[in-house]
Amino acid sequence: MKMGWQGLGAVRALGLVATLSLTSGMALAQGGPAPAVAQVAASTAVAPRLSFTADEMALARAVADEPALANFYGQNGLKPIFSGPGSEARRAAVIAAIATARDHGLPPARYGADALQSADPSTIAGEVMFARAFARWADDLSAGILKPASVDPGIKREVKHPSVARLMREFTSSGDPAAVLAAIAPRDPRYIALQRTLADRGRLTAPEGTPLAPAGLWRVGARDPRLGDLRLRLSAMGFQTAPTSDTSLYDDGLSDAVMRFQKAAGLPSDGVAGPRTIERLNGGADQSTRMIMVAMERMRWMAVHDLNARHVWVNIPEFNARIMDGGTEVFITRTVVGKTDPTMRTPEFSDEMEHVVVNPRWNVPRSITVKEYLPRLKANRNAVAHLDVVDSRGNVIPRGNINFAQYSEASFPYRMRQKPSSDNALGLVKFIFPNPWNIYLHDTPTKHLFGERTRSFSHGCVRVGDPFDLATALLSQQSSDPRGVFERALASGRETFLELTPHLPVHLVYFTAFPDESGEIRFYGDVYGRDARVWDALAKAGLESDAKSD
Repeated sequence: MKMGWQGLGAVRALGLVATLSLTSGMALAQGGPAPAVAQVAASTAVAPRLSFTADEMALARAVADEPALANFYGQNGLKPIFSGPGSEARRAAVIAAIATARDHGLPPARYGADALQSADPSTIAGEVMFARAFARWADDLSAGILKPASVDPGIKREVKHPSVARLMREFTSSGDPAAVLAAIAPRDPRYIALQRTLADRGRLTAPEGTPLAPAGLWRVGARDPRLGDLRLRLSAMGFQTAPTSDTSLYDDGLSDAVMRFQKAAGLPSDGVAGPRTIERLNGGADQSTRMIMVAMERMRWMAVHDLNARHVWVNIPEFNARIMDGGTEVFITRTVVGKTDPTMRTPEFSDEMEHVVVNPRWNVPRSITVKEYLPRLKANRNAVAHLDVVDSRGNVIPRGNINFAQYSEASFPYRMRQKPSSDNALGLVKFIFPNPWNIYLHDTPTKHLFGERTRSFSHGCVRVGDPFDLATALLSQQSSDPRGVFERALASGRETFLELTPHLPVHLVYFTAFPDESGEIRFYGDVYGRDARVWDALAKAGLESDAKSD
């Protein structure tokens, strides 16, 4: 089997574990093995060789297009791990792990669950089937199925994928391969709470043949002979009603059973059996279960971060920001987030908060300057008089010296800036974590907006309801008098940067379903429609669910 220098280039493209030596390359050019087999010759873990068995050649070819597997098997001398000594425990561990896929909101079919049961591990096809199942399972469970940025442009989250080759080496060398696979799953208590609730949702199904709940709007005092079927269906699902001689009456006991079902199903728990409750009882759409599964995928994206460490957590759809420490909430405040306009939505990402800025200036974003203010300045040069017009050096330019009419959005050469004041658009304090999108947390003079239920009013930054208290809480880790430090800076009237030491992780996240401190799942609106897009992407990736569109 010949491989010329073009073939050698293919070897490098496959990501060999080391660069081939000139001698090895010349030998390969004269009739060496196929590219993936050359990985073995290049490996630092085995002695370089140019002679391979037919099975080794077949295995090399089978994994040639999969860098992680090629890396592992190259380092492992092209030896199978799912046949031979110790392989039975490894196969059993993979099959058992994949059997728990639905517990994680993952589809067993994605990992070839049925095919693994009948695979012959003594064949190359069987070996590779198990290896691929392991690799996909380990990667999905560690970092999620999806590439976040490909789902929605507002998801800027960077996901760290594990080294599958490293995990396979640990799996192979361990005396307890099942433990290696179990350790891959996220262990964050909030993920586990989502997982537990998902399992409970799976039990919200009545046995075949159970009468359907009658359509209608049923509340205490209603009477109908069909309400006996509602009682039967609730009891069949584990929500027994108090004994009664009058099954046609919607009494307090029936209302209580409905309320318990509603709470378990993530519906408003008012004890009234309306259309949504009846639909869910009868096996209809379950939007909340989809929200939980999406939340689990998002938690897998977060696996790279230590969420037990002290951090700021801003959940966009909840319109709240928290400081979390050791998994416990130590501070919470309301927030206002970006508008639903696609150009103003608050993005999702993680960074480090570096400074509390007291008495901040507001450097108006260029998009706001040219799209909102320039047209007003063309009509009246004295418009938006609270803002200074400044040049590239920061010098304030008198408006009488500028012919605003001659400029377009693209050619306008000036910036706009607002001095520190209580009327400043940023209020009296902002919290910065430098990022490419110029997003930060800040105070605001428009306090009335925090009284709204749905608070998406900003241009993208996050407005904070209790900014002074947030500043004090952030500074409390580095000062015995954090309030005094903040108030002295505030009283100066000057823009003052107070550095946080150490810098604090900040996570701008988007969870429409998330557990509170008691472990109960709370649900929020999909304000930007991102969860719907994540769900669609999961479905395209092979996610199976009985949930249907509402």
